Amino acid sequence: MRTRTRNAVTAVVAGLMVVVFAAGCGEGDGAGDGDNAFTVGLLLPSRAVPRWENSDKPMIEKRVKELCPDCDITYANAENDATSQRQQMNSLITKGAGVIILDAVDPKALRSSVQAAERADIPVLAYDRLAEGPISGFVSFDGAQVGRLQAEGLLKAMGAEADGGRIVMMNGDPASPNAAWYEEGARSVLDDKVTIGKSYTTLGWRTDNAHNNMSAAISALGPDGIDGVLAANDSIAAGVVGALKSARVSPLPPVTGQDADLDAVQRIVEGEQTMTVYKPFKQEANAAAAMAVALGRGDSVDSIATTTVDSPTTENVPAVLLTPIGVTVDTIEQTLVRDGVYSIDEICTPKLRPACDQAGLGG
Repeated sequence: MRTRTRNAVTAVVAGLMVVVFAAGCGEGDGAGDGDNAFTVGLLLPSRAVPRWENSDKPMIEKRVKELCPDCDITYANAENDATSQRQQMNSLITKGAGVIILDAVDPKALRSSVQAAERADIPVLAYDRLAEGPISGFVSFDGAQVGRLQAEGLLKAMGAEADGGRIVMMNGDPASPNAAWYEEGARSVLDDKVTIGKSYTTLGWRTDNAHNNMSAAISALGPDGIDGVLAANDSIAAGVVGALKSARVSPLPPVTGQDADLDAVQRIVEGEQTMTVYKPFKQEANAAAAMAVALGRGDSVDSIATTTVDSPTTENVPAVLLTPIGVTVDTIEQTLVRDGVYSIDEICTPKLRPACDQAGLGG
């Protein structure tokens, strides 16, 4: 994926641009005007990763309604099945949706549906994962930076073992372009520093698949032969930690993650996971809602997009690429708690209270 930054815009500024756009909608064309109403299709990929249902869906729906109160929102989850997602796309096209927000299960498999939407004059906004075909916009986080944050966090936690140590790479689903994006960023930091003893892809980003792969790595390398694990997200990290504990590996090697799932944050407090990558989903949801409403109205998205990207099929796609944040036990309070993602009480269950106290997480 190639990107061309139009100007030096940080995630904070991107968020401000969304706010400015929202204010503009309340003036000129009147967000509540019935003549402006249309259907926004929202298609998310799975329930295996908690963020889709718990964060992205409600945030996007809320922001779309704020920007366009008379717009309808039609939602569907593909349950990690590209065939189901194609059917969902076809249904939205048949019913005449005004715009479709698509987080593609498999970008290649959905290409024909994106082309069908274009023939029906329905713009498609790629969300979180870069879809193939004639998309009209893209909103995500900088995937290479996600991988770099994971690799840097892993090396720091490995200490002396970071110089020539042996790690296992637990990458994401090969159908997702983000998986390769994360891996590329991670390898840019890890290459020539550590030995990658084993590397796996994790179908569906599923915890059980990650558990099986990690068990195989332990069998191949030995319980004492792994100095760290680069896990691409928190669902994968859960499977990794489970396999390590089942094999009675002690102490646990450093394990990375991504998405700041609640159970991952609790593992970090317990010392079972080293870090996660927090992607402020509200910024992503707000940018997607703003771009989708603009596209549905036939307006330009130039005031929202901060860069452009090239997909395998389309050049110069207007895009918003936001900045991810690495989170360790020392920064939970000033990131996730401060932003209202979780409260101290949600993180610090009675069982975790001693660990929270040791980590300085006040009640």
